[in-house]
Amino acid sequence: MSIEGFPAYKKEKAQLYNKYRWWLGLTWGDVLDKASDLYPGKVGLVDNSGRLTYGELREKVDRLAIGLVGLGIQKHDFVLLQIPNWHEYVVAFFAVQKIGAVAVLLLPRHTELEINHLSMLTKPKAWILPERYRRLDYLPIIEKVRKENPQLEHIISVRAKGGIGFISLEQLIEGARLPGNDLPDLESRRPDPMAVAQIMPTGGTTGLPKAVPRTHNSFLCNVEYHSRAWEITSEDTVLTIAPVSHGQGMLCGVGGAIFNFAKFVLIDSTEPADICKVIERERVTAIPTVPAILIRLINFERVKQYDLSSLKKVYAGGAASTPDLVKDVVERLNCRFVNAFGSVEGSNAMTRLDDDFEIVCNTVGKKCCPYENYKIVDRDENMLPPNKEGQLATKGPGIFTGYFKSVEENQDIFTKDGFLKTGDLARIDEFGNIKITGRIKDIIIRGGENISAVDIENLISSHPGVKDVAVIGMPDEELGERICAYIHAASGIKLSFQEIISFLKKKGASVLQLPERIEFVESIPLTKVGKADKEALRADIRRRLGIP
Repeated sequence: MSIEGFPAYKKEKAQLYNKYRWWLGLTWGDVLDKASDLYPGKVGLVDNSGRLTYGELREKVDRLAIGLVGLGIQKHDFVLLQIPNWHEYVVAFFAVQKIGAVAVLLLPRHTELEINHLSMLTKPKAWILPERYRRLDYLPIIEKVRKENPQLEHIISVRAKGGIGFISLEQLIEGARLPGNDLPDLESRRPDPMAVAQIMPTGGTTGLPKAVPRTHNSFLCNVEYHSRAWEITSEDTVLTIAPVSHGQGMLCGVGGAIFNFAKFVLIDSTEPADICKVIERERVTAIPTVPAILIRLINFERVKQYDLSSLKKVYAGGAASTPDLVKDVVERLNCRFVNAFGSVEGSNAMTRLDDDFEIVCNTVGKKCCPYENYKIVDRDENMLPPNKEGQLATKGPGIFTGYFKSVEENQDIFTKDGFLKTGDLARIDEFGNIKITGRIKDIIIRGGENISAVDIENLISSHPGVKDVAVIGMPDEELGERICAYIHAASGIKLSFQEIISFLKKKGASVLQLPERIEFVESIPLTKVGKADKEALRADIRRRLGIP
């Protein structure tokens, strides 16, 4: 059974990928079971509440899976998953996979705007989340989302202090019976590896986040070759700092660690001291993260007070890593640096541990999967020779087939010969090394998060006092880019920064969508075709910031 709205792989391609075992024919549930069968007593998962062996993790997952079945969740039902970097995220994700349902991954900071949008696409039956997380109270968000989504039957609370009528994830786990007649029923729920396993949201260029459907086969293909490229093994301890539900958290963390039987550590803090404590305590060997986190670490005055000698390799993706950052990380943290590029759609490249320093500093290395094809194309989709700049296009067993329920857009994102147009400007040299030189998509990359400028523009433009608006990324040493909005107010209207921010919050904008600087201008420059001239605005903000 195929899920409506999912563009399935063409039969001949699927046969090819299966024939040569580029697809392993495994499900997420199989990956966890294999780890627990081989290493039942090994510590597999650590967070701020304790640690679980692979055997204990599997038992929790199976118990929760049985509990979800008891709620009436069926194969191919959608389940919203919005949990921070806690072990419950991993337990819930694998439980959803074990019963053949589809996990819709949400970031902790997503609010009703993004959640309603993804819910309208997927029609979820359940939602697993905390009632509160830090300063974010989910209760009013839950109330608003449920009004718009009457099919959302079950709210499953995590680490709740209780008593408001939601189902408790902890009670679902405790109430399940193991062993018994439940496990054969669970085994019967095993999905087809070609089925959709998860929906991953991505920052879009034409509105709210698009829904990226990934099958077990295609995503685990990414996991296998990606983890091989930076040599993750069962001897590693992998630390995830960025949100575990983010593409990097899923690919490098949940996937890379458990697929390779490593110890997986989650930290729910981005403070340098907290990170250093965890590295020291857990003897972390590998950290996938974003440049902004690494900048904080290397600038941390007390970094030398911690024993970080276990750290062997650091992987940075999501934003550009400068040569100075690479050099500082290698020197101050005494480890190897992997410069990486990736997307939730499946395109992945990275430098290798034995690459020359110049390659690591100036490229994102080679494609991770040797059985995929990467090329550079011009505007007419013609393939360009080595070292010529154009759009990066990718094709192969780890590349997705199209956005969920987006027929029109899917017609535009692939070339005539089936390559995904990534939206990134790049060059590929004669050795296959890729250098990302810019982007075509109108997105802002803030600390590794892809944020749609169009989303923010649409929200701001709904303010009655705004005549015109253009949103750009402004340079920032720590985060790469921050959000800057240029606003042309309506005649006779005087607006303020705080008024715009308050308006956006009332509209349900997430923290990621709030501008950090607003320039109120008499007019917004236009290109010859009447669109906002964002190149002129980027030059203007550089001038205002005093950046050459």
